[in-house]
Amino acid sequence: MTKRATTRSASAATGPDLPPPVQASAADIRADDLLQRLQNEHIKFLRLQFCDILGTIKNIEVTQSQFAKALRGEVMFDGSAVEGFTRIEESDMLLRPDLGTFLVFPQFSNLEGERGKVARLICDIYLPGGTPFEGDPRRVLRRQIERAAALGLSLCCGPEPEFFLFERTPEGSGTTRTNDHAGYFDLAPIDRGERIRREITNKLVEMGFEIEGAHHEVAPGQHEIDFRYAPALQTADAISTFKFAVKRVALEYGLLASFLPKPVAGLSGSGMHCHLSLFRDGQNAFADPAGEYGLSRVAQQFIAGLLEHAPGMVAVTNPLVNSYKRLVPGFEAPVNVAWSTSNRSALVRVPAKRGNSTRAEFRMPDPSCNPYLALALMLAAGLDGIEQQLEPPPAIQRNIFKMTVREKRHHKIRELPANLSEAVDALERDEVMASALGEHVLDRYSEAKRQEWAEYSAAVHPWELERYLDLV
Repeated sequence: MTKRATTRSASAATGPDLPPPVQASAADIRADDLLQRLQNEHIKFLRLQFCDILGTIKNIEVTQSQFAKALRGEVMFDGSAVEGFTRIEESDMLLRPDLGTFLVFPQFSNLEGERGKVARLICDIYLPGGTPFEGDPRRVLRRQIERAAALGLSLCCGPEPEFFLFERTPEGSGTTRTNDHAGYFDLAPIDRGERIRREITNKLVEMGFEIEGAHHEVAPGQHEIDFRYAPALQTADAISTFKFAVKRVALEYGLLASFLPKPVAGLSGSGMHCHLSLFRDGQNAFADPAGEYGLSRVAQQFIAGLLEHAPGMVAVTNPLVNSYKRLVPGFEAPVNVAWSTSNRSALVRVPAKRGNSTRAEFRMPDPSCNPYLALALMLAAGLDGIEQQLEPPPAIQRNIFKMTVREKRHHKIRELPANLSEAVDALERDEVMASALGEHVLDRYSEAKRQEWAEYSAAVHPWELERYLDLV
């Protein structure tokens, strides 16, 4: 990437498209009012939700007698028991709820109606002295949001999480047997997941989601449910809630919902394409009718930042050993660092719609990632492109998978790290990505991922036995 000699302000085009949604601010919601609502709606349990650095949802559930204490942010927990948080001698931490995230869970089963209604608040993590905990993934994202706000910008994201529905054994264990053999956009009776997708959609709507579409994906048993784009923090919260709801409904149907990127060899893997756009004063800062491809300088610089730092962020957006079984040629998953306005083999694609819908589709992430850390690094990469005035390489409009090695070299197309070990190396070398995570999260995340790779490397896999046992 090269710096631009000059820059000019982006003119955001207006159009018939909806403006960016606005998340309810916790400052606009009083704890007393929320306490009254809990009483009026006869809520019996309140879940205080947070997640560890690997993206695993955690929660502490309190009963009615503790609601007031919870809303004041006075519930304490042992941080040393949570992956990547802190050492045992520094374990006490506080859950401070973001009151704007309040929702009442729908009834997932008949038993839940008998046990009582359950509500949820997503929490930020604080130290006992009132200081925000630097290892809180939500705090990592907030820092980048504040950085963008200083430039007058806010990030909106529309994710497309994919997942598989698998059958369970009579004992309840998961399998990789899909519950249908349908393909892209198929209908019932071939698509046996139609009913459960509708049930998941209904539950999500009850929780306040605005669902834009639901359909069967390419592989047997693979599905996608899309919800409306929103500000970055709200989107990260929504992804966590979405995954919980999908798994919970699947359980009621006796199925396993899995967000594993590549659960079945030879089939398409599950991605989580993220449609990214920056807004300034309610207008899309990516849109400029006079710019090349209808893109503003801000949009081009943001895309340049994504491309520049993609190798450094892939350990976070694609965090599992299994993630790199998806990032291989032949299944429309990106392996080449390039962008396009037409083909889907590129890492970044700019969909055709313009105006307030102008956006960059970042095709690398998969749904196993921690959404807070992943969105934080996407935003940090794009902002670095803007601040450094990076210029993206020429857009590649042909199928990159069919290009020769020489052609890729001619276009200076790099490849992503081939496995988790290489990805962690790239993360630690990328100063912008490392700084965005912060020292605490970077150290503990890298340590966890290196341990994961070491365990994988030491394991003997069925493929090795099948290939070599009788041969040597």
